[in-house]
Amino acid sequence: MDTREDCLAADACDPLAPCRERFSLPEGVIYLDGNSLGPLPRATPALLNRAVKEEWGRDLIGSWNKHGWISLPETLGDRLGALIGAGPRQVIVTDSTSVNLYKLLHAALTLRPQRRIVLSEEGNFPTDLYIAQGLENAELRLSSRAGLPAAIDESIAVVMLTQVDYRTGALWDMKSITKAAHDAGALILWDLSHSAGALPVDLDGCDVDFAVGCGYKYLNGGPGAPAFLYIAKRLQESVRTPLSGWMGHAAPFDFGTAYAPAPGIRRMLCGTPSVLALRALEAGLASFAGIDMAAIRRKSLALSDLFMTLAEQRLPGDAFEIVTPREERRRGSQVSIRHGGAYAFMQALIEDGVIGDFRSPDLMRFGFAPLYTRFVDVWDAVERMAAIAEDERWRQKRYHRRQAVT
Repeated sequence: MDTREDCLAADACDPLAPCRERFSLPEGVIYLDGNSLGPLPRATPALLNRAVKEEWGRDLIGSWNKHGWISLPETLGDRLGALIGAGPRQVIVTDSTSVNLYKLLHAALTLRPQRRIVLSEEGNFPTDLYIAQGLENAELRLSSRAGLPAAIDESIAVVMLTQVDYRTGALWDMKSITKAAHDAGALILWDLSHSAGALPVDLDGCDVDFAVGCGYKYLNGGPGAPAFLYIAKRLQESVRTPLSGWMGHAAPFDFGTAYAPAPGIRRMLCGTPSVLALRALEAGLASFAGIDMAAIRRKSLALSDLFMTLAEQRLPGDAFEIVTPREERRRGSQVSIRHGGAYAFMQALIEDGVIGDFRSPDLMRFGFAPLYTRFVDVWDAVERMAAIAEDERWRQKRYHRRQAVT
């Protein structure tokens, strides 16, 4: 696309263009941070209002049965599973990504009692590494990204990777890495926080053992939305959770004193589910109604390719380095750019109406969510970046003062 008019024309014939109306986006803002927090779906306020006023306010405790509160973790799990290639009763919505990582890493280690090593890459998301470091009787082994396939050997209990790198947007080949783990007798655990809702995932087709992910990024479930976990059906009856709470009991309302795990995926529940948060995530998942993930992937690649092409044309190459892979099969749905003043530059860009984010020490991240991101948004974002680079306003001291969240 050589002109802004070309972008407008692409938007006019984009089959996903009507989906933008499913979201409440501030006027005049170009939002390229859905890889950190998805925007508000228009359906969310009404759904929450009903949950508060009618389900909670009018029907009170009866809503656990009348409105299906008790089954929300499973029903939403099945809806979410359809977006990540998981058949019914293999995904459950519960807890946070960190808690789910702990549960699944512990479960994986108990399934490989003669092994104690968790293998991951050096640049994996910190919470994944922190959780692995906190496991008793386990050792976290780190490898470079390039060397990781060769590091999978018969000493490894579980390989833990994030499918899309949170810093660079680089995409792992899920099928080949999963096979390498299985060939070595190891289990595999994928973190889908930066891929669920942004690109097609085929957990069942790739023979994945375990997966986790959050609900507040591309799934648009709201800040702190419940996370999810996946366990392949073939493993569910042999998995034991280290957090044996009452909601994971086979008969929680019998109130027996001895723990007995529920059959299937429900055994991974722990405490009482957060109903209002689940309702908000329900609205986020409804944003994908009638949408083919292959169509999302096609537009995602087109948006990110346009962004990289324009950035190379309009931004000075000696100051801006695109670190996201150009090969389509090797990138997710974000583009990251290295710049010496990345934090200050991003603050200036946000003030100019383009919202991305910063990751230490020198990366600006831009996420492309095809349900609401337009081609003209990409054009205008790069134009504003070029203007800031040219007048160097990002050098002003006020842009360098760090806030608590970057």
